[in-house]
Amino acid sequence: MNNQGEIRIYMACLAAYNNGSLHGRWIDALIGADAIQDEINEMLKTSPMPDAEEWALHDYEGFEGLSLSEYEGLESVCEKAEFIEEHGRMGAMLAEHFGGDLEEARKALDDQYAGSYKSLADFAEDITEQTTLIPDALQYYIDYERMGRDMAVNDVFTIEAAFDEIHVFWSR
Repeated sequence: MNNQGEIRIYMACLAAYNNGSLHGRWIDALIGADAIQDEINEMLKTSPMPDAEEWALHDYEGFEGLSLSEYEGLESVCEKAEFIEEHGRMGAMLAEHFGGDLEEARKALDDQYAGSYKSLADFAEDITEQTTLIPDALQYYIDYERMGRDMAVNDVFTIEAAFDEIHVFWSR
């Protein structure tokens, strides 16, 4: 589930920005908080504004839709980048489902993940066939679409990663 692109952040010098000049640097978000801080310090040293010391995150790429704020802490940036590196787009969407809470997203991945399916109806059909012996005479009368919708009310939630690709999680 690795991310296909580079996971990076654009750190900008606020002194230059506030004086109408763009000065910053794209930094690999997977190098660790201390290394990112070193890169920021180097960027600030080359600022067109003397004694520049304030910075902000002005852009980011590769976070697969997971939001970062302008003043996101470097530890948080690194933690999110590592999570995306490990779990890709589905992980980012799951983290967004939990309001950016990576711990909740990890718990869901570890304890609640039921698998990837084309639709919730396919999940309902799969779980039904695994747990119930269906008489041949009744198999064509089962409405898996409706079962899937009913399951979504209380039993499961889904993350739609792409067309015909949903990830199903058991609700707590």
